[in-house]
Amino acid sequence: MTPAEINTAATDHLARLIAFDTTSRDSNLALIEYIEGYLGGLGVLSRRIANPEGSKANLYATLGPSVAGGVILSGHTDVVPVDGQLWSSDPFTLTRRGDRLYGRGACDMKGFLALALATAPDFASAGNARPVHFAFSYDEEVGCLGAPSMIHELVTELPSPAAVIVGEPTNMEVVSGHKGISSWRITVTGHEAHSSLTHLGISANMVAVALMNQLAGIAAALEHHADPASLYCPGHATLTIGQINGGTAVNILARECVFVFDLRVQPGQDTDAIIAPFLAECARQDVLMRARFEGAGVEVVRRSTTPSFAPEPDGEAERLTRRLAGDNGPARVVSYAAEAGQFQQAGYSVVICGPGSIEQAHQPDEYLEIAQLERGAAFMARLCEAIRC
Repeated sequence: MTPAEINTAATDHLARLIAFDTTSRDSNLALIEYIEGYLGGLGVLSRRIANPEGSKANLYATLGPSVAGGVILSGHTDVVPVDGQLWSSDPFTLTRRGDRLYGRGACDMKGFLALALATAPDFASAGNARPVHFAFSYDEEVGCLGAPSMIHELVTELPSPAAVIVGEPTNMEVVSGHKGISSWRITVTGHEAHSSLTHLGISANMVAVALMNQLAGIAAALEHHADPASLYCPGHATLTIGQINGGTAVNILARECVFVFDLRVQPGQDTDAIIAPFLAECARQDVLMRARFEGAGVEVVRRSTTPSFAPEPDGEAERLTRRLAGDNGPARVVSYAAEAGQFQQAGYSVVICGPGSIEQAHQPDEYLEIAQLERGAAFMARLCEAIRC
């Protein structure tokens, strides 16, 4: 297929993919079934790895010969919510306005999936010397939760590939590193009483505020120790409290306060060491509260852990992907987390490279520039040539 043909087919696939509402809180199975059917029509067998509830699934498939030295094209199928966002058109209908294609997931990251599917007939053609493997995950947007079970099976079942390309939006430029992210949910359970009689209860909100103040101190210390030579922006680990919910009325000592925070670290930084003083304080407060009232205390739940992705000097994935993308630019890293670190942790050579800008991701009127889809189509055409050798 020519790049123009790939681009046309990718636009058609993108419209179909966006029509599936795969917001992370919902199932992605309808989209997975669509991809299975499409690949099956090409004679390609695919394999699902479902979540424990059976409501979502990863999907992987090998297109071409089952030999070592292939390329994994990795992408997530889920998208973030559109709740409360002001869209100019239906977010689940691909809409062209000018030189842009609008829709939830257009750049993050169904555009990359569409390009992979558009090129699948060539990847599956007889006579290719090396395979292309598709690896499509669920629940990336809520902590990269789906990919690990799939990656485990890829390591076990596939002949060793030469490279993994994670198609997060990078404007089709090669990215060789990202921060790691861990998130926690803290539930403080107090004891209700009239707010004038503070000695008869414990305000969960007041305890939570003290704990959050400690987190603010950790965040300030991390910022103070920024590395001016770091390629990351900002050049330090970051800690932010993203959600807070507590209390029922102004004159009642709050029974419960729940807050959620995340910590993002650069490769080589120890997440557990950074957060240890806070966790120790949570444990101390838990003991004190339980001693006063049955059922009171502090519960700590680690929601997610996504490893950082470290640049691989002269790595096979970077050499290949830079050649395919025509990229001779400087080394690049990003502050968001992705599944690249999970693939690297499993021993793969990895890069991130995909169409669109991360600045458009998660926004109302999310869009993918048509020029980016065209660049992606040229990239896929070059990949076809590379696997024939």
